[in-house]
Amino acid sequence: MTNSNNTKEQTRKFFIYARKSTDSEDRQVRSIGDQISELQELAKKENLEIVDTIVEKQTAKKPGRPLFAEMLKKLEAGEAVGILAWHPDRLARNSVDGGQIIYLVDTGVIQELKFPTFWFDPTPQGKFMLSIAFGQSKYYVDNLSENIKRGHRQKLKNGLWPQMAPLGYLNNKETKMIYVDKEKSPFIKKAFEAYATGNNTLKNLRKIINGLGLVGKKGKMLSVSNYQYLLQNPFYHGLIRYGGEFYEGKHKPIISKKLFDEVQEVMKRKSKPQKVDKMKFFLYRGFFHCAECGYTITADRKIKKSGKEYIYYYCTKKNPNHKCTQNVFTREEKISSQIKIELQKVSLPDDCADWMIKELKKEKIQSSQSSDFFVQKLKKELSKLDEKLEKLMNAYLESVLNIKEYQKAKNNLINQKQVLKDKLNAFELKSNNRFELADKFIKDSKQAKIIASKENPEGIRDFLKKIGSNFQIQNQNISFSPHKAWQIVAKSALSVPPAGGATAPQVRKTSENSEIVNWRYLLVEILTFFEQNPD
Repeated sequence: MTNSNNTKEQTRKFFIYARKSTDSEDRQVRSIGDQISELQELAKKENLEIVDTIVEKQTAKKPGRPLFAEMLKKLEAGEAVGILAWHPDRLARNSVDGGQIIYLVDTGVIQELKFPTFWFDPTPQGKFMLSIAFGQSKYYVDNLSENIKRGHRQKLKNGLWPQMAPLGYLNNKETKMIYVDKEKSPFIKKAFEAYATGNNTLKNLRKIINGLGLVGKKGKMLSVSNYQYLLQNPFYHGLIRYGGEFYEGKHKPIISKKLFDEVQEVMKRKSKPQKVDKMKFFLYRGFFHCAECGYTITADRKIKKSGKEYIYYYCTKKNPNHKCTQNVFTREEKISSQIKIELQKVSLPDDCADWMIKELKKEKIQSSQSSDFFVQKLKKELSKLDEKLEKLMNAYLESVLNIKEYQKAKNNLINQKQVLKDKLNAFELKSNNRFELADKFIKDSKQAKIIASKENPEGIRDFLKKIGSNFQIQNQNISFSPHKAWQIVAKSALSVPPAGGATAPQVRKTSENSEIVNWRYLLVEILTFFEQNPD
């Protein structure tokens, strides 16, 4: 009996507490299973009674761990006298939790703390060493966090994304660079292009792009929220957004900034709450404004006794500062007919457009050959400036120059370098873009004629929106402001004559040579425009 009582007196009640989070500072920490196994061996060796084994998979950088808090309450209730943990940093990595442990030791609530990797005794010296251990754990976390932040900041300054590459890109583990995923990037571009039309909701977009085969990095189908995030990520046009700041990325863009901005406008427009209209959809309602008072043109319908329906448009006359005199009503089919004529005015004849496309290919090759010399010259000058900067640094390190002389000379060279880089970028941008933009524009001009010839009111409306702005109606006549490039074609007198007997100014064909001269003159104007407007 005496031996049995002595054994009971020697047995103390303890909690086993094991913790491991997914934080980077926990990568080298033993697994939960290894911690528990080692703690159980220690308990057996020390003749400790384990009341409960608590496993928590949560960071200790911040207070608020629920299982840890519950364990402390049980200790205060007297359910145990101590804690078994692998190391003090398993209990606390923040000042609040660490201070709470020490306070409970001071008050006698916690009589013992045992660690396989750390000595502790509830003496002033032991508590002092424990507080140092908690402080070291916090310092390690803080320092590691700061080092990670510092590394991220440096990468961002260098134009590098510091984390996992977004969908459409891949991480190169060897070079630490990010490169375009050739398999998935076309789907990303298609998603932006499809949404920019304004004809697709996020739900429709998900159906379309997922149907083409786009999946996430873990092979899962993308959700609507995934597409919303994707379409708002400036990374795809070359910018890095991190911590509320923007950085110029060194990665290759998948889309243009222009396309990105178009998508943001569509998303902004679609985010506005739309009034439910139980009436029939009206093709041009809200599209035109009154040329007299500036207010919106609205629509209505009328059904005759014969059952035939007519849709007509008129001014809302809601301008309080102007008494609008527009009392006329314009039929929808009349508006569509006028738009067709306008599209014909910016449509190039097929033979003209085909000739221009062939000439563009020739000129692109010639331009590329002639520009190589200029580009190489600029690059040589940049290389010379880099050499001067290196020599300047060496002169400063060898005390040939003082700090003020060095900084003045360096700033001068950096400015020269920046000027040359701007020249090079501007030249390459103009040289590369103008031919592609001109080619697309000419093909769109051919498309205008096709759209105008079909009975597709929505198609002709959308194409009109593409070529102009400031759409107005006055006295049943439409008017608008063509975008600059389309003005060039409209004024060229080479446009396709409208169908249905309407006429448009045309150059009289006196000879094949004179016709080619006119075509070439127009092509030069188009190329010049896109050279001056590369975006």
